[in-house]
Amino acid sequence: MNNPLLRYKIGISLIAGLGPVNTRKVVAQVGGIEALFSEKKNKLLKISGVGEMLANNIINQKVLDRADEEIEFINKNSIRPYFLLDNDFPYRLKQCADTPIMLYVKGDIDLNRKKILAVVGTRKASPYGIGNCTKLIEGIAHHRNDLVVVSGLAYGIDVCAHKVALANDIPTAAVLGHGLEMLYPSMHKQVAAQIEQQGALISDFTSGSKLDPTNFLKRNRIIAGLADAVIVVESAIKGGSLVTADIAQSYNRDVFSFPGRINDNYSKGCHYLIKTNRASLIENSEDLEFMMGWDIKPGKSTAIQQKLFSELNHEEQEIVGLLREYGELPIDMLSMRTKLPGSKISALLLSLEFSGYVKTLPGKMYTLA
Repeated sequence: MNNPLLRYKIGISLIAGLGPVNTRKVVAQVGGIEALFSEKKNKLLKISGVGEMLANNIINQKVLDRADEEIEFINKNSIRPYFLLDNDFPYRLKQCADTPIMLYVKGDIDLNRKKILAVVGTRKASPYGIGNCTKLIEGIAHHRNDLVVVSGLAYGIDVCAHKVALANDIPTAAVLGHGLEMLYPSMHKQVAAQIEQQGALISDFTSGSKLDPTNFLKRNRIIAGLADAVIVVESAIKGGSLVTADIAQSYNRDVFSFPGRINDNYSKGCHYLIKTNRASLIENSEDLEFMMGWDIKPGKSTAIQQKLFSELNHEEQEIVGLLREYGELPIDMLSMRTKLPGSKISALLLSLEFSGYVKTLPGKMYTLA
């Protein structure tokens, strides 16, 4: 992989205490990714958010040695690295305050597809939960050209979601809690191999990272951040699925949950989400499609577009065309797709909104009015 800046990008992700917010700030202040590693300590200390300890961590060149080792691993294993500040970094994830600085992807998948759905649940799935998971994904399979199903490749609901997606030719992404040199649980090796062919294995951990139970909670932020909505199929009152639902809410994502029998332990978490208005109740794929607006017929948008195109300039037409194609997009994705600066896109969107052609959605997303 011929990318001279990659060692610095990976190096940045390995700097203890830096994080995504300071990464954006520090790189902007020093003038570039590579420049960060040649900056003097006294200048680093002048940057807001950089203290003595972080400055020492930044000037420690050992992270670049480790980055070189990771590049060797990436090249040997056909892994695609994504850096937070790059244009091709998944735009939904880029909106999240605690997004990973580096993302490692093994496989071939478009993480900016129009519809991305996260499906999560208990590792001790019941036949009822497996049935709901299966019917849900089978029911939305006709969206396969626009859809990606995301989960965590754990036992129970997670692996069920992946298997049903694979069986229905839906691209699926498995977010792992460890580096891509291993697989846990190993029992899912065959499923993982299929996912790699029909989607991707994803991690923000470098190879050789310690297998720690807390890593699987950390990866839940990626599952939630990649998706437009999170479906909790079946869950006890405590567990990773509820953590994922809470994270999704903090990201302004939609959360849905299946109800169960009142005495079933692995429906209590779902009932809690519904009762506390942390999730909307769904019973089938039709409910999901209706609430997500996926059942809207394209004819109306086509008519609107034809009417508008005669009234709009070229740049406005391009924005409307993108919103018609993708349904909704954030401003940074519109900027990337149109190759227009953010300030220009903001002005165009404001004009379109005042004219009644575009409307703003929660999470700073835009769609056709």
